[in-house]
Amino acid sequence: MKDNQIAKSVSVSIGAVILAALGSLSAGEIAESQQEWFKRYQKQVNAPEPASMLLNQTPEPDLETGYVDLFNGVDLTGWTSRQGKASFEAKDGVIMGTAVPGTPSTYLCTERDDYQDFVFTCEVKWIENLNTGVMFRAQVRKTEKLAEEVYGPQVEMEGVKGERRWSGGIYGQSCGGYYYPVWLKEHEEARKAIEREGWNRVTVEAKGKVVKTWLNGVPIAHWVGDGTFAEGFLGLQVHKAKSGQVAFRNIRVKELP
Repeated sequence: MKDNQIAKSVSVSIGAVILAALGSLSAGEIAESQQEWFKRYQKQVNAPEPASMLLNQTPEPDLETGYVDLFNGVDLTGWTSRQGKASFEAKDGVIMGTAVPGTPSTYLCTERDDYQDFVFTCEVKWIENLNTGVMFRAQVRKTEKLAEEVYGPQVEMEGVKGERRWSGGIYGQSCGGYYYPVWLKEHEEARKAIEREGWNRVTVEAKGKVVKTWLNGVPIAHWVGDGTFAEGFLGLQVHKAKSGQVAFRNIRVKELP
């Protein structure tokens, strides 16, 4: 191998090591199982170019020290329900969210609305299949149809039925669709991370414009926003549906410098 070829090879290898260390390896191709979903979503407002998507290569953050419990296990002190009329109640140390037919998606939101950089974690379990998710840096506004509409980025938890398997991806709620769909070949492990019958640990780390997610310790999303959602509240979703019930527990946050 010639000297210039060796230098080029070394340079490429070093670059790959640096990118891996930073948890920002770029991705590439749509998985075969995701082709139909790609056709459906590729023209949405937020749809990323597959080749420009970054892969989360970072281990899940430490979840032991520096966290504050957001749920006291007894009642919903510190939380408020927004947008729809689905029910939330504290029961046996968990928050139970239950769909109510004929009402819009409902969000149980922290009363505090200025979370900026943080690691948030909680556990989610389906009692009856239901689309849900965790809002972060979320906002609220008035629209023609709603007295208050919750919008912003959300860690998607799409339920326990179906084979799309985008749980842990990042959805732009009332913002034009998925910021980070889990549709790449490189997301194979991520699409298998969901536990359909048990508890699922959701973790999201937001630092400036960079947001990363993990599901049961498996890296899922690495999204770089444009700074639009720099701060806001946290929220638990009950999607509009004829029926469904989901439980949340171990809801904690650690704010970052």
